[in-house]
Amino acid sequence: MTTRNADLPSLRARFGGENESVIHDPHFAAMAAQVIDKSGTRLAPYAGFPTLLDAPWRAIDWTRPDLSGLDVALLGVPMDLGITNRNGCRFGPRALRAIERIGPYNHVLRTMPTRELAVADIGDVPFRSRFDLAGSHEDIEATVARIVAAGVVPLSVGGDHSITLPILRAVGRERPVGMIHIDAHCDTSGPFDNCRFHHGGPFRQAVLDGVLDPARTIQIGIRGASEYLWEFSYASGMTVIHAEEVTGLGIEAIVERARAVVGDGPTYLSFDIDSLDPAFAPGTGTPEIGGLTTREAQALLRGLKGLSIVGGDVVEVAPQYDATTNTAHAGAQMLFEILSLLPFTPDLADRHSERRSA
Repeated sequence: MTTRNADLPSLRARFGGENESVIHDPHFAAMAAQVIDKSGTRLAPYAGFPTLLDAPWRAIDWTRPDLSGLDVALLGVPMDLGITNRNGCRFGPRALRAIERIGPYNHVLRTMPTRELAVADIGDVPFRSRFDLAGSHEDIEATVARIVAAGVVPLSVGGDHSITLPILRAVGRERPVGMIHIDAHCDTSGPFDNCRFHHGGPFRQAVLDGVLDPARTIQIGIRGASEYLWEFSYASGMTVIHAEEVTGLGIEAIVERARAVVGDGPTYLSFDIDSLDPAFAPGTGTPEIGGLTTREAQALLRGLKGLSIVGGDVVEVAPQYDATTNTAHAGAQMLFEILSLLPFTPDLADRHSERRSA
């Protein structure tokens, strides 16, 4: 027995013939208008000059940097001198730039951040030497300080996790910031091999430098065999949620905890790709099984909508250990999820509202 679709005539009238290219939902129509030209064509994702999240490219003369008009700067930080295991995440920014079809629309948050905000890929930190760890940190801090001074939010792509220390020194220079830190490791250990600036200790040093508030810091996804190195996290008052707790607590409860910990103050968001299980992200220097899924990570990040995010990073993508490019793909998606939060941060939301009403 054949059942006729009673709505077929109306569906044909609404979506067929002259209306076949019409998008009726006002929100969807507004989003489509940002990426589809009048002839019905979209730029091929594999065409053109590769940039982070396909954002516009903006060349910067760092002797006289002009960041005017920007809300968000996407910055590559290709430095892995602080690695303790497998190096190679210096190639992370280039790997993320090569990833196609990330965004531009976030269907959960209902935003198109690269169209709603003035976003640009401004290239990489201008390092003076590829051999000098302490000097590289100075270069990172100086570069990010210029971005912050211009009233622009820095979103950085590493590089190893030691890059977050100089970034926090720049972002937290005027007042210590809170932090949501998603990682397999707490990264609060003491010196390794007589060096305190490695990727396993940036947040210990940031607290001691007075640029990170431990009471407003939460670390999520922690696991592995290095727990004996992380006593500083507990002693300083950081909140630590281990990967083994995620299933029992649930992402919604973890999001609520994170929001309660950081409150409404300025907050930095740091995402280490090794927070994901190696099944999703094998291309990293210190993989740990038992990690987050990509879906859990996305839900966690999306739950942070409305917080006062003053900067963020995605670090530790080492593409040479990843035959499928899955790790770089995941890293680019997490960068997009962080960027998608920024239209809802209080300062940028107000700026965006003023721009629309002008």
